[in-house]
Parts: sequence; structure tokens; C-alpha cells
Amino acid sequence: MGDPVAWPPVVVIVGPTAAGKSEVAIEVARLLGGEIVNADAFQVYRGMDIGTAKVRPADRRGIAHHLLDILDVTQELSVAQYQHAGREVLVRLGTRSVPAVVVGGSGLYVRALLDDLRFPGSDPAIRRRWEARLAELGPDQLHAILAERDPEAAAHILPTNGRRIVRALEVGELTGEPFTAQLPAAGPPLVPHVSVGLDLPRDLLDERIRARVGRMFEAGLVEEVRALLTQGLRDGRTASRALGYPQVIDLLDGRLDRAQAEEGIVLGTRRFARRQQRWFHRDPRTTWLDATATPSSTASLIASLMGEPARRLGP
Repeated sequence: MGDPVAWPPVVVIVGPTAAGKSEVAIEVARLLGGEIVNADAFQVYRGMDIGTAKVRPADRRGIAHHLLDILDVTQELSVAQYQHAGREVLVRLGTRSVPAVVVGGSGLYVRALLDDLRFPGSDPAIRRRWEARLAELGPDQLHAILAERDPEAAAHILPTNGRRIVRALEVGELTGEPFTAQLPAAGPPLVPHVSVGLDLPRDLLDERIRARVGRMFEAGLVEEVRALLTQGLRDGRTASRALGYPQVIDLLDGRLDRAQAEEGIVLGTRRFARRQQRWFHRDPRTTWLDATATPSSTASLIASLMGEPARRLGP
């Protein structure tokens, strides 16, 4: 991408799952006359709506959303591919002078989009060897190997995400450095932006997660997964490992009952939320706000942090 680039004004909203990021992002976009750029690794998949807490079209209040529903569940999207697609969106918004509201809980996607993050190459032989170990040992045991070699990388990669585990081990062997060493220091970003984090006490976050999982089942999560299985979800190396989906697959296969599946999703989501908090709190450029405040008051504060007057659109 050439330089200089006419980046749009960018605000980034991060934080753990169930912190209310999507609601705040929509309100910020309304205030600033902006559009939303998804930075969630699983909301890119068509049909994965309930389990990823994707905002329904009817609830988007007329705000354009980018990088949602762009892949089938059998496809994959690398961080490098996301980086390229996301920066293309930012350039298009910049040419129209439209603010961008980047929102999501996938920390590496956010860093890749906004920082000077470059991706090391790949060695097919090394990758095949680690993929063979994955097939032999399973993702949990391979994650344990990664934890020994690169504890920081293991801390923010889900133990069920075999593809990411293999990639981290490949990069470590290829470069001789930890996977996380490929991340730039938290200095001046490539894309100027204001970063805001939403946070709340752990006990309240845990309550929100349990309530959200219950609502997902009530909204038809099991039926969603059943439909996605007919579209090849089991063959999706990335999509099939999204939070909640493996447990519902086990439920449909008779390995878990409803209560066990629900509890498994709650516990897995809580662990993931802890990793998100650790990841995002490492960036000193992020201003942290109270996630228990109303979305409208938080959005007004974010607009002031950007130095932008609020221009509420619509009712």
C-alpha cells in the first residue's frame, strides 16, 4: 500500500467478549457519521450469527458494516489476508472522508490492521511436520507444547485452534523467535487512531457471559449449528473451532447433553475473556472506560476523545 495514505479518522473499540462493544460501536458510528469495520475473527463467516453474537441487520440502525459475512464456513482467513482486506476498507472510507469504527475482540486482527505488523514467510516442510503432530496429538497437547516453547503466544491462542497453534510453532522454528516477537512495540501506529477499551469487574463479566450463553441457546444456537453442518462446518478448520460451536457439535453428536454443552461454552468463554483482557491491557495506548455505562454516554465520551463534535444521525 502506497505512502502517504489518506486514512480516515479511526476509533478502535476493544475489550473482552460480552463487554458491550457492538452496541457502543453503533452509537459511536451514529455520532460521528462513521461506518463499522469488523475485527472479530469469526464474524467474517456467513451463518455464524448467534454463536458469535453478530449484530442482526435490523439492529444495525442503518450503519454500514464491513468485513462481516464474507466467507463460507469451509474457507479460511489468515491474519495477513484480514490485514490486506481491512486496510482496503480503511482506504475506501478515507477517500470519502468517512470515520471508521473498528470493533472486535480479536487482538491480533486489530494490531495487524493498525500497526506496522509484518508476517514472516512459511516453510511447507515445517508446517506439514507440525500439522502431522496436530493430527497425532490433537490441539490440546500441541497447545501444551506451544506453552513450553512460547508461553506468551499460548496465552492468547485458544487450545482448540489447531491452525493458529501450528502457525505459532512454525514461526518459532522458522525465525528462532517467539511468535509474539513478530508484534511491533506499542509505539506510533501505522494507521493513526484512538483506542478505547471497555472493561468491567470480573464477577460481573462472568455473569454477563453466562446470561449471553443462555440467550444464545434460547435464540436457536443448536439450530444454527445444525444448519451450518449441512454447509460443511465440520470441514472448516477455523470456523468449526469458534467458541461454542464445538460444544454444540458434541451435543448434536450425543457426546454432551444440553446442560454440559452450555456449561462448557460458559467456561470456555470465560477463559477466552481473560486472555482478551490480558492482551488488550498490554497496549498502553488504550484508554479504558467503564463497560457498565450506557452505550450513549460511552459513545459521547469516545467522540470527545477523538476531538470530534457529535453529529447524531437519525432518530
